[in-house]
Amino acid sequence: MESPVSIFWFRRDLRLNDNHGLYSALQSGLPVLPVFIFDTAILKGLEPGDFRVNFIHGTISALHRQLKALGSGLSVFHDEPVKAFEKLIARFQVKAIYVNHDYEPYAKKRDEKVRRLLAGKGIDFRTFKDQVLFEGSEAVKSDGTPYSVFTPYSRKWLELKNQAGVPAYPSELFGDNFLKYEAPGIPDLELMGFRGITMVYPPKEISPETLAQYASARDIPGLDNTSKLGLHLRFGTISVRDCIRAGELYSASWLNELIWREFFMQILDHYPHVVKGAFKKEYDRIQWRNNEEEFKRWCEGTTGYPLVDAGMRQLNETGFMHNRVRMVTAGFLTKHLLIDWRWGEAYFAARLLDFELSSNNGNWQWAAGSGCDAAPYFRIFNPAAQALKFDSKGTYIRRWVSEFDTSAYPVPVVDHSFARARCMTTYSMALKP
Repeated sequence: MESPVSIFWFRRDLRLNDNHGLYSALQSGLPVLPVFIFDTAILKGLEPGDFRVNFIHGTISALHRQLKALGSGLSVFHDEPVKAFEKLIARFQVKAIYVNHDYEPYAKKRDEKVRRLLAGKGIDFRTFKDQVLFEGSEAVKSDGTPYSVFTPYSRKWLELKNQAGVPAYPSELFGDNFLKYEAPGIPDLELMGFRGITMVYPPKEISPETLAQYASARDIPGLDNTSKLGLHLRFGTISVRDCIRAGELYSASWLNELIWREFFMQILDHYPHVVKGAFKKEYDRIQWRNNEEEFKRWCEGTTGYPLVDAGMRQLNETGFMHNRVRMVTAGFLTKHLLIDWRWGEAYFAARLLDFELSSNNGNWQWAAGSGCDAAPYFRIFNPAAQALKFDSKGTYIRRWVSEFDTSAYPVPVVDHSFARARCMTTYSMALKP
């Protein structure tokens, strides 16, 4: 029988440095077998050209090379997690499996299945906090109930951070504790049903210069001056604790965005009904128009509203959309076109490189007025006014809408004043006591 091992299961923490669960595994006293699973339950819902699968495949290939340099390697499966662990348990004498917490509904169910399998074999399943500074049960009111308004939540979050500091888990210092063995190769993308894509992804370096200018430049899409670290936070190729420390040093405004991320995570944790319905349940009474042709024009970026169209074309081509423009495009779909926010949420979920269920859901519900701490329903952005304010020279619009200012550009799908009045009537009818 092989010597006993611990397993570290990489999920949303694809890095060797400052990794809480990995650090704990490497301190366990047993050699650590690193594992990654391409979960077939997740992959089956994705398109063959999904940018994120391509990113993950490249990232774990790099991780595998790093581990090979340490005399180890990454064991990669394309399977259901329970079946993958059944194979691992049959092959190795596994004493414990280490993971970092995942808070999404599917992940919780998946982990419970794995936990039950392991419990039946006498194997520990040990989980750690890694992708947030504070979990849903930590940054709460004095009576233990969750915050549903951001400002008091952020005050509590900062108070706790200032009291406890930001910990570090220097897992990168213990590379000798990985199991020394010849890992099998990584499954080909094509064999898993996906296409390899030549694409340049945002770098994961934290730029002090970008952060120093963040507060003044973050709303100007033509400057392209956001950190673009959302992708790396989503898959854990960067440590959230490193990001928080950088925010402390260079940008309170950027740190505030990291707090919003954790705010939406704890909302999802405490109020799982938001995945399928409105946080404010009375908003489920809204009579959406759900015009499929208009939705198609929104998806393609042919609404006749240049800032909306530029944002949607940027998303379709790159998997990214500037943050200010996300707000405008979401508001336009829900309030100008009266299309159910869940349609837009699903479209973003399928295409955003940095898709995060909690943030995507929280921001879409914010735009629709149905979420916690949302803009009131009568706040309806005028896309033309937003373009004048934040892209006055048309730099961003011209970058993505080549036919702008020509006869080929489509006429607006709806008149703003008409759409605003229709929205006000529809919402007030649904929300009246």
